[in-house]
Order: sequence, then C-alpha cells, then structure tokens
Amino acid sequence: MSTLFIFFLVTSAVALLLLMVLKLKISAFISLLIISIYVGILTGMPLNDILQSIQDGMGSTLGFVATVVGLGAIFGQMLESSGGAISLAHSLVKKFGKEKASWAMVITGFIVAIPVFLDVGFIILVPIIYALSKDTQKSLLYYGIPLLAGLAVTHSFIPPTPGPVAVADILNAQLGWVIFFGVLLGFPTAVIAGPLWGKYISKKIHILPPAEFLNSSEEEKEDQNLPSFRVIALIISIPLVLILLNTLSSLLVEKGVIEKSALTDGVEFIGHPFSALIIATLIAIYVLCVKRGMSKQTILDLSTKALGPAGIIILITGAGGVLKQILVDSGIGKMMADSMANSALPPILLAWILAAIVRVTQGSATVAMITAAGIIAPILSEFGLNDPQRALVVLSIASGATLLSHVNDSGFWLVGKYFGMNEKQTLQSWTVMESIIAVCGLVFTMLASLFF
Repeated sequence: MSTLFIFFLVTSAVALLLLMVLKLKISAFISLLIISIYVGILTGMPLNDILQSIQDGMGSTLGFVATVVGLGAIFGQMLESSGGAISLAHSLVKKFGKEKASWAMVITGFIVAIPVFLDVGFIILVPIIYALSKDTQKSLLYYGIPLLAGLAVTHSFIPPTPGPVAVADILNAQLGWVIFFGVLLGFPTAVIAGPLWGKYISKKIHILPPAEFLNSSEEEKEDQNLPSFRVIALIISIPLVLILLNTLSSLLVEKGVIEKSALTDGVEFIGHPFSALIIATLIAIYVLCVKRGMSKQTILDLSTKALGPAGIIILITGAGGVLKQILVDSGIGKMMADSMANSALPPILLAWILAAIVRVTQGSATVAMITAAGIIAPILSEFGLNDPQRALVVLSIASGATLLSHVNDSGFWLVGKYFGMNEKQTLQSWTVMESIIAVCGLVFTMLASLFF
C-alpha cells in the first residue's frame, strides 16, 4: 500500500467518525466499532478475521481498563460523598489565606481530580469559589480558573482518572511512568493555566457570584463534620505511591541495582493498579464511610451509582482497543510506522495533532484520546519506544485532547452556567485556559522527551 493510500485511510476513518458522532448523532462506542470494520474492509482483511479482531481488541483492552476505571470510580465516589473535596479546599484556603487562595484552589483541583470526575469536582467546589469572590470582591475567575485548571490537568494527565488509564493501556504504557510525568509536567502546566492566567483574565472579565448564593456561615457549620485534610490527602496518595513504588522497584531490578526477591515480588503485587486501587478503595470505604456511621446499604448504593458513568468510558475505551487491533492485524500499523520513519514529525507531535483535531471537531476529550491512541498504538510498536517515552506519548495525547474547548463540549456550557458568563466570556476565559493546558502540555512533553 502506498503512503497516499495510508493517508487516505486514516483521514477518511477520522472523517467518518466525526460524521457519525456530529451529524448522525450515533454513540461514540458504535461509531468506533463501525470505523474499525471500515478500516478492516479497506485493508483487505477477510470478514471473519475482522470479527475476531473486534473480539480480541475489546477483550484485551477491557481486561485492564474495566477493572481500573471501575475501582477508581468507586474510590472517587466515597471521597466525594464524604465531603473530602470540600475539606481539602477549606483547609488549603485557610492555610494560604484569602488573598493567595488562587494557589489553594489550583492545588485543590489538582488533588481532587485524581479520584473524582472533573464536572463533579467542579460542582462540589464551586460554592467555595462563590464565597471567596463574595468576601474579596474579586472576579469569580480569579479563583475559578485556578480550580478549573487544576481539575482539568489532573483529569487528563494523572491516573487513575479514566482518560490516561485508557490511553496508557492502548499504548501499552506503564501507569507508574504516566503518574510520574503527569505530576512532574502537569503541575507547572496547571500553574500557568490557573493562577497566572486567572489573575490576568479576571482583570478583563469581572464576574460576581449569583445573587441566590447561600450565606457562607451555613457552610462553616457543615465543615465540622467533614474528614480532615490529612486523612483525605493520605487516602488519595495511597494508590499513587503504591503504583510508583512498583515502577521504581521494577526499574531497579531491570537495571540490576537490586536483585529480584520475595520483597520485590510483593512490592510488584501490591503496586499493581488492581491491588493498589482495591487497597485504597477499601480504606476509603472504612475510614470515610463505615467509621463515620454510613450504613452498609448506602455504601452499596454509592458504589452502584459510581459505575454508571464509568461504564460509558469503559465501552468507548474498548472500541478504541478494537480500532488498534484492526490496525495491527491488517498490517496497516506497520506500514504507517514505515511511512512515519521518513517523516519529520516525531510520534509525540503526531499523537498531539491527531487528538487535537478530533477534540476540536467533535468536543469530547475522551473520544479524542481514545481515537488518537487507537491510531497511534500500532505505530509505536514499530518505533521501539521505552516505558518513559510511551508515557510521554500518553501525555501528548492527553494534552491535545484538551485544546480549544468550545460550544460542542459540555464542559464549556457547565462553566459558563455556573459562573454566569455568556458565550464570548466563556471563550475568552475557559477556552483559552484549556488551550494553554494543551500547548504547555505539548511543550513540556517534548522537552522531557529530550532526556528520556
């Protein structure tokens, strides 16, 4: 197959996806499956082989992703329902003071989004933004943009949030390295897009809290029943620390610094994302729910509730795994890699561009990440990238998938509604913030790739 045909295949597949999702309003899950079949037929795969690739791709992807995303969703639900997010925010605001509360909010968002979905975290914490703005008479954006930046960066960059977990699995990247680079590159990105951009744009757009905002003194009474900052921070850190210890131990064994032993095997076992999240979830259930008097039935209901939104992400991820499998089994992935070998574009930049195109066109960051990962995965296998390099490609896809959130993204309307902004103001603040995250993420990822 010629390079021109490969280009046509990829371009037409993405165009077909966008047509089905945007115009025909077909579920992204079904659309990705149809695209996979389309690619298989165009590459000349036998029809029975296409069906087998669908089964293999779905099964191999969901074996990991369904477990991690499901556990992560329940873990986040326990933290959310216990008031952990609000506790973190209030503790940090008291520590930093109201004048420097924008820094408290970016840190809050950065920590809270590890277990909790972005939109849920925002809705829970937005009353604190209202209270700060009311007390200081500063624009809501002065505190709101830092919170949103922290939430958005972590939501895209740091497992066990679903996006990076799904992309890491499709690209066969180690979660430990994704967490390491996600924190290392994500926090400066959040600072630039958060407190720095928030300070600037809040001078241009002065938004005050809605008139129906409840008196903050009522919230202070509720604070007394919330879990402490230390408890929440410790519980959230448990899965991250265990996964990172596993990655570090494996690296030291691989380099011959330490010998493989029962201890390293034990660290590997408890540091696997399955074990780490089971441990963290059980601790969260006991400390935040059982010890605080929550009934067993309530805990069960919360766990069931958490799996609803997780199920959608799991299925879309599985469809992305199918697309990857079709590209591999058809041989088109190797041909794409051979074509790219002569290209001036490094895999990191190509992955970013692909995710950005899908994101800007159809709005969903999740669909953008899964689509880009499915197309890029077969290429990476031919480039012989090591674990850190694969993790950086995961982050480049995550960065590209945040670019230019606008009217086709639900997050655009959510932020506009809660801050009382019109479309123009939302574009000037939220959309630019998301684009800063996308560009900074790409730049920092490219810089990191020079050293790993």
